[in-house]
Amino acid sequence: MKKLADIGLIGLAVMGENLVLNMESKGFTVGVFNRSVDKVDKFIAGRGAGKNFIGAHSIKELCDSLEKPRKVMMLVKAGQAVDDFIEQLIPNLEAGDIIIDGGNTHFPDTIRRTKYVESKGLLFVGTGVSGGEEGALLGPSMMPGGSPAAWPAVKEIFQAVSAKVEDGTPCCDWVGEGGAGHFVKMVHNGIEYGDMQIINEAYQVMKDLLGLSADEMHEVFKEWNKGDLDSYLIEITRDILAVKDVDGTPLVEKILDTAGQKGTGKWTAVSALDFGIPLTLIGESVFARCLSAQKDMRVLASKSISGPVVNFTGDKKQLIDDLKDALFAAKIISYAQGYNLMMEAANEYKWNLNYGGIALMWRGGCIIRSVFLGDIKKAFDKNPTLENLLLDPHFKDIVENAQAGWRRVCAAALTNGIPVPALTSALCYFDGLRTERLPANLLQAQRDYFGAHTYERIDKPRGEFFHTNWTGRGGDTASTTYIV
Repeated sequence: MKKLADIGLIGLAVMGENLVLNMESKGFTVGVFNRSVDKVDKFIAGRGAGKNFIGAHSIKELCDSLEKPRKVMMLVKAGQAVDDFIEQLIPNLEAGDIIIDGGNTHFPDTIRRTKYVESKGLLFVGTGVSGGEEGALLGPSMMPGGSPAAWPAVKEIFQAVSAKVEDGTPCCDWVGEGGAGHFVKMVHNGIEYGDMQIINEAYQVMKDLLGLSADEMHEVFKEWNKGDLDSYLIEITRDILAVKDVDGTPLVEKILDTAGQKGTGKWTAVSALDFGIPLTLIGESVFARCLSAQKDMRVLASKSISGPVVNFTGDKKQLIDDLKDALFAAKIISYAQGYNLMMEAANEYKWNLNYGGIALMWRGGCIIRSVFLGDIKKAFDKNPTLENLLLDPHFKDIVENAQAGWRRVCAAALTNGIPVPALTSALCYFDGLRTERLPANLLQAQRDYFGAHTYERIDKPRGEFFHTNWTGRGGDTASTTYIV
């Protein structure tokens, strides 16, 4: 074993432990430290026994065990713990050494930390790591950003441990400066929320509207995973529906219907509001989890509020085919909205994002990995300035051809009182996007009526604003006169 480690890692929880095993399996010697130092000894004597690990019982000992430039990666809980470890690391590092945050950090914190660490003469990398426990061990998707000068020093390790697509290309490349890496990971997680929600809505339509059993739904998802919907989340849904509890009934039906969340989907939705991007599907996915958490209120409401009696008399096979179309179309909408959000952030923060490359990074290893990400890469390779995925001929044709079935699904669900917030909000976005004239003209008139907020006219140049004294009692002063 080498006397000095190639990289050090702080945090031997599930992700950290599996990631260092991945690193070691690729030929790297890894220094390991955990705040509870007994975990270090347990790991070295257990899963790390006989392998190229150097256990450390202090931050100083970890830093002293590393080759220069030192590279220290943290996989700890996002928030104050990251700042605390940065403060402990700085006195034990030298100019040019690199601190890496691999946790689910909110991107403004990464922007702040990059500036702070660079002010100390060090380099900082904030990298999204997706793929869960299995991905960390076998190959995750990694989205690094931060100090550009750090990339050459960490590139070999990151790309060696990351997942690979069919031609061997790693699902990891430099994303951009500051918080770019963690921003892209945040959008990834938001899309993950959306993908999961539309799959769950398809499940509920099949179960509550069509009356399909878990075994029958297992067969549907099994079939779907062979075509355009081939993806990790469809695959695991197929597997979940086949698992039986000890009494032989489907285990999934024994699970309490209250969803948890760690906040990354909310961050994505809040960022969309901040940037003014209509991220409707992901926003509805976050709210769907919030509504699920109000279990007691829903139980109470279910006993006192009545809706339509479920009565589906149509062709079940046709509606299942329609569900497939609805799911795929909504999935495309989710990515279109997510990419719009990344584009707006790139404009704001002056990031030079490689949108096709991001699709490639998501192609393997991560939770949202799916076959159709290759088509997103092709779309941006063909047109790097593509403003919206729905303007790409390939995706436009798919959604246009899917919309009839998509509409039938939404209509059947709404008619029978089955909630499908993500599928319907995605359809409304699609219809809104393709509508040349929306009723915002009336909205602007209303705003001008009650608040003198002014409006533009279709027969005048853009940027010229007007105010009307709608009641005859108001004055000529518009609210834009005031700087608040």
